Amino acid sequence: MHIKSWRVMRPRGGTNAWLRWLPVSVHKKLDSFIKQVFGDSSRKVEGKNGMPLMTKKTGLSDILEADAKQIAKVARETFDMDGPLLVIASGRDTISVASSIKRFAPENVFVVQIQHPRSWLDRFDLVITPRHDYYPLTPHARQQIPWLLRPWITPCEPPGKNVVLTVGALHQADVAALRSAASAWHNELASLPKPLLVVNVGGPSSNCRYGIDLAKQLASMLQNVLWSCGSVRISFSRRTPEKVSKILVEEFRTHPKVYIWDGEGPNPHLGHLAWADAFVITADSVSMLSEACSTGKPVYVIGNDRCTWKFADFQNSLAERGVVRPFTGKEDISESWSYSSLNDTAEAANRVNSALAARGWRILTSTK
Repeated sequence: MHIKSWRVMRPRGGTNAWLRWLPVSVHKKLDSFIKQVFGDSSRKVEGKNGMPLMTKKTGLSDILEADAKQIAKVARETFDMDGPLLVIASGRDTISVASSIKRFAPENVFVVQIQHPRSWLDRFDLVITPRHDYYPLTPHARQQIPWLLRPWITPCEPPGKNVVLTVGALHQADVAALRSAASAWHNELASLPKPLLVVNVGGPSSNCRYGIDLAKQLASMLQNVLWSCGSVRISFSRRTPEKVSKILVEEFRTHPKVYIWDGEGPNPHLGHLAWADAFVITADSVSMLSEACSTGKPVYVIGNDRCTWKFADFQNSLAERGVVRPFTGKEDISESWSYSSLNDTAEAANRVNSALAARGWRILTSTK
């Protein structure tokens, strides 16, 4: 069994930001039609005062654009020599391509779809998705959905045999990655006074709304626990509103214990995961929480009471497992607690290997 990398890219610029709800294949056809009729206006992207903005490099220039028919052809042609092609697709934009590959070469590929495709799960050999994606099927969720809308809320059926359920999101922050990050960030982080509290701030979403009110609450609570911290490092995500980050920056920029990453230079995120003694994380980010909860270190959450729908279900599942606690501002950060850390990525990988083995296939790893 062999593995290669492709990417799925949506059209960008112009009106394309409003078309991201469409399947990728339909989006591309519509974009092509619009360009033929109105010309290609997406190449020029203007910023403030009409000045053109430079597009950032994605780092994917060496990875080929995914073509379902071409990939299926490769899978058929190399099957006798290399065995089946393992296709791992992640995210909504890859669903149509991954399912097409399976349709074009059903005997020559093994397709794993990460994140719930919402319908027709039998298009894939395995689907890996968080448990909270099935929250709409719970009695509590059904009570929140108007009767007329229930048939349109997905998923509509319980998980089948080809569905692998995880607690959180899959990520790359495994033991090996954190060991490497600990080494890479040793000079900067190892000598910091302990305990080191890392604060990760995300951004509001439709199912977890907040603004400057939460930022002020977080600032006040952090002030209350600073006495128990040796060092504090604060990071913002790309989704963090400026009005939120501004409050925290103004509150702590001159505090000797606090360092705020300004987004310049190497991202310290993995280094923080490796060297932190505890975390405070806003409730909006499933990914940041999943990563922190895989370290086995104390994780405090702020804003979980603002989450609704399946995101509230995710917060509840973490609390029930004892991997997170609400941040109150009354904590002694030097105190710790133990829990069974999340290991979703490794467990999902084991399920993939088991499914392959059931068909007499296996992934060959290099011995060099």
